[in-house]
Amino acid sequence: MSEDRKRIRFVAIGDSFTEGVGDEQPDGSVRGWADLVAQGIADAEGEAIQYANLAIRGKLLGPIIAEQLEPAMALQPTLVTLNGGGNDLLRPGTDIPQICNAVELALRRIIDGGSRPVLLAGPNPTGGLPRGDTIRTKGDALLRATADLAERLGVTYIDNWSDPHLPQRQYWSTDRLHLAPVGHHRVAANVLRGLGYAHPEDWLLDADPTPPPTRRDQLRYTREHVLPWVKRRLTGRSSGDGRSAKFASWSTVEPRTLR
Repeated sequence: MSEDRKRIRFVAIGDSFTEGVGDEQPDGSVRGWADLVAQGIADAEGEAIQYANLAIRGKLLGPIIAEQLEPAMALQPTLVTLNGGGNDLLRPGTDIPQICNAVELALRRIIDGGSRPVLLAGPNPTGGLPRGDTIRTKGDALLRATADLAERLGVTYIDNWSDPHLPQRQYWSTDRLHLAPVGHHRVAANVLRGLGYAHPEDWLLDADPTPPPTRRDQLRYTREHVLPWVKRRLTGRSSGDGRSAKFASWSTVEPRTLR
């Protein structure tokens, strides 16, 4: 096998969770768990890997698969992570069997294409969301169904929904829908563990508890985050409109030398 064939080629597909929203960098870009996983693999392997991230915020599962899966497979990856359905859970009338059927077809396409699929359950944000109990019930059902699917297909499954730390307020950004940087690091550590790697020793995975929001905090949250979300739904717009993938083709991730 050639050196090029041996090199790890990792593609991530999904929505804002995989794009990295909530882990904003000083230049305004986002990083997120998938970028961190790429770095963690390179560090663990001690050699450069190829990495692409086709995820775009605001996408439902159907468009994720329709728009990202084949471009991902065209890159001939060795590893593909898939997460989606979080935005579907926020909509009324979520069809869990339909989501699972789409996920199964996507996983089989990845396997048939000669790549290793990794299926992720997203973290549970419902403690801070309006209608959180309803969304949690649907999320629990989706977790059970996708976990059974992954077991049946022999696919690596990363259960972030059941992580005991991630539902806590300190792991979430101010919009309560996207993870804060420490939350993205914890997800990345979960993924690396599932792939058989230890996370880099310099990663911060724990955060101090944050106090419950005050009434003023709640009003600000509604004004700054809930009402704009509702407006987008009513006007048929998405936070991902006009956006393209941040790494649509291969980028090289070099291993770091940790001191």
